[in-house]
Amino acid sequence: MHSGLLTRSFRKTYPVAIRGQGVWIYDADGNRYLDFAGSAAVNFIGHGDQRIGAAVTEQLKQLEFVHSSQFVTPIARQFADEVLAFAGPDFSGGAVFFVTGGSEAVETALKLARQYQVEVGQPQRTNLLSRKQAYHGATFGAMAVSGNRKRKQIYEPLLRQFEQVNTPYCYRCAYGCIDCAGKYATEVEDTLSRKGNDTAAFIFEPVSGATLGAAVPPDRYLQLAALTCRAHGVLVIADEVMSGFGRTGRNFAVEHWSVAPDIITCAKGIASGYAPLGAVIANKKVVDAISGGSGSLVHGFTYNAHPISLAAGQAVLAIIRKQNLVCCVDSSEGETGKAMKTQLQRLLECAAVGDVRGLGLLWGVEFVSDKQAKAPFAPSLQFSARVASAAAKRGVMTYPMQGCIDGELGDHLLLAPPAIITSDEIAWAVDQLSAAVNEIHYEVSHP
Repeated sequence: MHSGLLTRSFRKTYPVAIRGQGVWIYDADGNRYLDFAGSAAVNFIGHGDQRIGAAVTEQLKQLEFVHSSQFVTPIARQFADEVLAFAGPDFSGGAVFFVTGGSEAVETALKLARQYQVEVGQPQRTNLLSRKQAYHGATFGAMAVSGNRKRKQIYEPLLRQFEQVNTPYCYRCAYGCIDCAGKYATEVEDTLSRKGNDTAAFIFEPVSGATLGAAVPPDRYLQLAALTCRAHGVLVIADEVMSGFGRTGRNFAVEHWSVAPDIITCAKGIASGYAPLGAVIANKKVVDAISGGSGSLVHGFTYNAHPISLAAGQAVLAIIRKQNLVCCVDSSEGETGKAMKTQLQRLLECAAVGDVRGLGLLWGVEFVSDKQAKAPFAPSLQFSARVASAAAKRGVMTYPMQGCIDGELGDHLLLAPPAIITSDEIAWAVDQLSAAVNEIHYEVSHP
């Protein structure tokens, strides 16, 4: 017997979440779970922060909604300026387009890139370049540039196919980690040498999200790829839906490599889950092309720049700044980031853990059946899903994924807890996760 709610799976029984406080989520049966995945890398400031509720309530008292084709609102103007300042000097003179989530942000960015090229007299640029083993969203444009086979495969007959290059993946490097930064960047150069005059933009995740599990690129790769795009007149779009707003220990992950994209997409952490919100941040070059050209953006959503969501986002950003959460998350110097990095290394003691990778509070744990051979578990075993279930029974929520190697093979977990997590809570979560990994490894080894 199921309710009228269409859930993500009819084969799974979901706990009923009723309350959140700090890093903990409580269900209707009285269980509590440490949100070690940040609810899919969404929650950054912690659950149940009453300051966000107060900000939303205050906005509700004044104005709940107007359509962006008819009005702008004070909070939209204020928050746009705050987001531009957060994005840094490379976006001075730019603009922000607010949406309700990551997929909408990517759709907006792709259309914005296309319109930019038309405005500057390049209407032939109708192609996009993206990367394999990447995820950019569930809408049709976002799926078309995604490389997540499991989420894309059945819809491919409805999608346009675009060029894709490999994503740097150090644990299974296609070039044996010999000048791999240059060689992965050469893939971008080779593709644009063939298709550059027809390509509008290159979209990438600076640090891989759920599909590849927080794979961090080698130094120089993003710098070289961005230079190649500039040389070919191709816009650079950094998809920071998962990595943005402090998650990796920088305001935006591209800052680790001093890369200045033309467009940034963001969501998740921008409102920390307190309201549906995403944003597209465009630099001055892109904005000026439209404002000085046709003067009109050929795009919009009913709920873009929704005042209630913006109130939540503005309050979240104020907390991020006041509590200095981005610095706390930094893996090298921040107390929380260092604790996360140090504690997660303990998982490598598990026979089934082949790799632990990431930055700040965005980490992936990849499972293998043979460490020396880096052999994956058979997909039918659903190893990562079973580990996630075993961890949940121990009170730790994770984000399991399958297919990190080629879309089918390869199991991993994504870990991305709220930035307010303590060192003791991290240590406890890793203890429980380690026990869960060992339990499932024993099960599959002794059927």
